[in-house]
Amino acid sequence: METLVKRDYYDVLGIDRNADDSAIKQAYRRLAIKCHPDRNPGDRQAVERMKELNEAYAVLSDPQKRHRYDAYGHSGLQGYTADDIFGAVDFGSIFREFGLRNIFSDFGFGFGSGRSIFDNFFGNSATRVKELESRKGADLECELEIELEEAFSGTEKKINLPRTEVCPSCRGTGAARGGISTCKDCGGTGQIVREQRSGYSVFRQITTCRRCRGQGRMITTPCHKCQGKGSIEIERDITVQIPKGADTGHMIKVEGEGEAGSGRGEAGDLYIKLCVKEHPIFERRKSDIYVKKEITVTQALLGGKVYGIPGLEGDIAIQIPEGTEDGTIIKVLGQGMPKFEDERGDEHVIIKVALPKNLSQEEKALLYQFGRMRMLNLDPLYLCQPCPGFPELPSPNKANSSDKKKEKQK
Repeated sequence: METLVKRDYYDVLGIDRNADDSAIKQAYRRLAIKCHPDRNPGDRQAVERMKELNEAYAVLSDPQKRHRYDAYGHSGLQGYTADDIFGAVDFGSIFREFGLRNIFSDFGFGFGSGRSIFDNFFGNSATRVKELESRKGADLECELEIELEEAFSGTEKKINLPRTEVCPSCRGTGAARGGISTCKDCGGTGQIVREQRSGYSVFRQITTCRRCRGQGRMITTPCHKCQGKGSIEIERDITVQIPKGADTGHMIKVEGEGEAGSGRGEAGDLYIKLCVKEHPIFERRKSDIYVKKEITVTQALLGGKVYGIPGLEGDIAIQIPEGTEDGTIIKVLGQGMPKFEDERGDEHVIIKVALPKNLSQEEKALLYQFGRMRMLNLDPLYLCQPCPGFPELPSPNKANSSDKKKEKQK
């Protein structure tokens, strides 16, 4: 039911007349999320409250409209169309991060193109019926899993999407040819208007026609193909272009691939939420990638070139310094995921020093001698005794003399 009494926009949002733009947006956002139809399914009062909040925010968030409203009240906006009021307001961005639908386009909370907001207030029957007959279809959302390599290079993917489309037989009317008649109760307006006079005042009460449910017409013979629904369920393959560098949570909008609109209304849009699968080798962190590479103890101590490190475009090589410790991260610039145009993130190589196992007696002796040399270098006064159980390595002089003896014997 619509009445002639319009609340003050500041009271609607619960703010002071001196509130700044930030306070206006915060108040609207708090109340709108609370009254959003997605969080109040089937609650008609929440829908009406949502419309009231939309109108108040659209006016007060625009400096020019707010100035006229502050000066002249509601009469200062007389003659403004819905496009004038709502055209510059991006309602969708306010709710997208909460996973809620666009209250303005998806639920028809505007007043229709070219209409004065006072037409909606006092009731323009012809326009109202036209809006009810033609309404945009609902948006669809689906998830699509892709590989890291596909996100790196960009690719085309096909998805099979079940959805509704306009019935080709009745073209969305829901009726067979000649099977529509004008509603007798409302005369085709879709509304029942009652007026009450009190002195010099006239109060007008407008309600939706119960017989035709606001359509202004009745289906006498339903369409045989869609059973009077005006739409049919189908499955359709849709090709989607995955951009380079796409990450989990990235949304792709495909216009006109949502649910069919009612009557002559356009179809909704399809929103595809990407999910990049975990990779068995690479770990992704935004535009950078991380990979582990095992090296030997000798490589860690001596440093040098390390080959065979996995990269997004094939194996790469890096230079490591002497004394590289386990867990050291070496950055390779420009070898990560695409960022902006020709820019790329970096690849981070995590060094893992592999310790040898099942050492031979000779290897153990070498390591023992190495440890002894290190201790002597650190402390020249340190007297090191050979460890029993480990074979001693022959000195270079002894090794040369033994080789000469063998040569003489030959």
